Parts: sequence; C-alpha cells; structure tokens
Amino acid sequence: MMKTSFSTLGCPSWNFSQILRAAVDYGYDGVEFRTVCGEVDLWKLSDFQPSALARTRKHIEGAGILVSCVDTSACFHSPGVAERKGNVDLALRMAEIAAELGAPAIRVFGDRIQPGCSREDTAKWIADSLTELAEQLRPENIEVWLETHGDFATAADVCSILDKADEESIGVIWDPANAFAQTGEKPVVAAEMADRVRHVHLKDLRRNVQCTPEYVLTGQGEFPFETMFASLAGINYGGFVSFEWEKHWHPELAPPEVALPNFIEWWKGREAR
Repeated sequence: MMKTSFSTLGCPSWNFSQILRAAVDYGYDGVEFRTVCGEVDLWKLSDFQPSALARTRKHIEGAGILVSCVDTSACFHSPGVAERKGNVDLALRMAEIAAELGAPAIRVFGDRIQPGCSREDTAKWIADSLTELAEQLRPENIEVWLETHGDFATAADVCSILDKADEESIGVIWDPANAFAQTGEKPVVAAEMADRVRHVHLKDLRRNVQCTPEYVLTGQGEFPFETMFASLAGINYGGFVSFEWEKHWHPELAPPEVALPNFIEWWKGREAR
C-alpha cells in the first residue's frame, strides 16, 4: 500500500515542531525534508546539528511519522570537476543527516545542460557522480535517488543516465509532472526505469497559453493522475507518494494550511472510489 508524505518545500517558513505537528494533525505517514525555517542546508539549524539528531529522530518516531527522504540541492551537470566534487560533498553532508534520522535515501538532481556542453557528456558527468555517491554511501545503508527534473525530466533522458551509472542501487524519484509540463509526456513508468522507482512526487498543474505550468491545488488541474496510478499499480509500487507544493519557489501559491490538508482530503477521496 502506498504511503503519503509531504515535502517541506510547501511550508518553507515552518520550524521542525510545526512540520511534525502538521504531519500528525493532517494524517500524513511521513515527511520529506527539504526546507525548514527557510533554510535548505539543514545542518545549519539547531535541530539538525550532529549533537541534536538523536533527539530529533526520537521526536519524529514518537509522533509515528517516517522520514521518506532527505532532499539536497546537489546537481552534477557542471563541466568543472571541482564543482561536481563540491556537489558530491554537499550530498554526503546531507546523507549524514539522513542516516541519523532513519531516512532511506537522499534526493539529488541531474540537472541542466550547460552552455557549450552536450547532452551525452552531461549525462556521463551525472552518472559518474551518482556512482561515486552510491559507492561512498553503501556502508551507511543510504541510497541515492535521482529526481526526474530539468533537462533530464523525461523517461528517456533519465534512462540515458541510468544506463551509464555503474551502480544498480541508484534509485529514481519519479516526478512525472515535470515531464508532463515540459513535453506533455504521459505519466507512465518506462519499462527500463520500473525497477528503479523508489519514491514519487505528486503535484497538480495547468499549462497556460505559453505552455508554462501553473501549480494548482490537487485535483483542480489537468494532470492525468489516473494514468499515473495505473502505471504505478502495474509495477506494484508500494512506496511513498510525496506531495510537492513548491511554495518556497512560488510564494504566490496557497499557504500550507490550505494545500497540505487539501491533498490529504483529495487522497482519501481517491481511495474511497
């Protein structure tokens, strides 16, 4: 059975206590940590300092909430070796937090083909960085999950990276709305990606006349959810479906007090059908 979590991208100004209380009160199974108190580098916050992580984990477990994933800003598209290494180091630092909180994985990006660079070269740089990360994190039992995002949002583009990554434990965070918004790609799990899907991001949207996405409350847009869920059923997916309300990047969106309970109401209505 699929479980629900929400990305804290949707409540960017909330502190740890507010996030945990909302997860319990609204009826989520888990939390995906991204932004807390407006900060994306969680190690800068008192609740995520090494000396505090055991206490933070105890509060999370005491509330009956799971940490579905710890998100990073790490991306590996740069042609510069030093810049890619810096992003690997960033991911490793966040992985320390993930391990202490009992999370299964960290989220990373590909992400954008840089000026003057080819798609083939960029995919190779991303694959090499993912492999390096996965190898370093294996002893910690933390996986690396690549989000379908940016210039590598479609199934074919993600698979081009996975084919080059010499590490079968690398997983995928499938965010089908990204490819749907960019290209209209139907939310169907590609056969080559089926055994890599570890986590799913969910958001609803409309595409305006300029074909750019406008995010709307779940169930009020045009994203074909039933196609997505039928595809997930076809691969027997039983992980988290994580609501990603991008208020941190789009402050004009409805507040979390509206969006987070709306998602759960929509989810329960869908289950009841």
